[in-house]
Amino acid sequence: MSGLSTRERSAEPGGRASVALPVSTGDATAAGTPGTPLPPGIDLKRLAERPVVPLRHPVRWVITAVVLVLLLNFVQTLFTNPAWEWSKVGTWLFAPAILKGLQLTLLATAISAVVSFLGGIVVALGRISGNPVLSTLSWLYIWLFRSVPLILVLIFLFNLGNLYPTIGIGVPFGPQLEVPTFTLLSSLALGVIGLSLSEIAYSAEVVRSGILAVDQGQHEAAKALGIPSRRQFTRIVLPQALRSIVPAYVNQIIGLLKASSLLFYVSLLDLFGVVQNLGSTYPTDIIPLLVVATIWYLVLTSVISVVQYYIERFYARGSVRVLPATPWQRFRGGVRQLSRRPAARPHEPREVV
Repeated sequence: MSGLSTRERSAEPGGRASVALPVSTGDATAAGTPGTPLPPGIDLKRLAERPVVPLRHPVRWVITAVVLVLLLNFVQTLFTNPAWEWSKVGTWLFAPAILKGLQLTLLATAISAVVSFLGGIVVALGRISGNPVLSTLSWLYIWLFRSVPLILVLIFLFNLGNLYPTIGIGVPFGPQLEVPTFTLLSSLALGVIGLSLSEIAYSAEVVRSGILAVDQGQHEAAKALGIPSRRQFTRIVLPQALRSIVPAYVNQIIGLLKASSLLFYVSLLDLFGVVQNLGSTYPTDIIPLLVVATIWYLVLTSVISVVQYYIERFYARGSVRVLPATPWQRFRGGVRQLSRRPAARPHEPREVV
């Protein structure tokens, strides 16, 4: 009885897929596999020379075409709809009032990001601590500030002087040094405190998840070497945990950047607050002003994303053998490859048993 086995031919240029070809019974026997009957009328040589047609995906092309048509229509409206008033957008984009609000947004976001990250580390360590008091207090803090909306925290802090007219330090039931609340804390300080208090709760969970992602063997090896607990965390655990912490925490920073627009409701003129005030003063320019705010938020978010990419690349050095190429390196490599233009050589199909 004659039999057959299969032999694969590699994909050819132009998207041709691999194909399984029947071979003679002798090959199958040599390979140690049982043969199967060879169907009559099959010419193996002609079958091997037949072109392989790649699988078509018409639905993908239809969806792509629809999305491109919708996108091009929207882009067309950006240039043909006079209501966008791009000339006014250019006028307001670098206006002194806009730049001043942008400066306040950056300042509040930067301070809150640093404070919330450091505070998140402290709360996360308390959350995973073996001390039941610290663990419970940390859990209650996270529960409280994840439950209360940020705008409510900001408004509550802005009215803190009504609850505590003075802030004092001293001996209980003894002499105290008291300072009026309104003079001690400025609007910017209250805004940063509100943003930080709310963000610490989320940062603590991000840091805790990163610490738990570190292999338990790393902790055990550090203890076996007699490394002090503080040095274990700063030199072994935290550098490895940052690979998991950075992507999630940068997302939190981007959210914090956008959440800083709520400072407008506590009388702080950040970027959004300035746009709101200018929109009330110049109601005919409200659309260009909103476009200006959108552009600046897009620019800031893009810069943060680029910084995130290189920070992730830095902390990935110990986890991969070869770092992936940066976008600029891929671009340069593509340009060099196009400039060389290697001569095309005929492709011979390979056989893989």
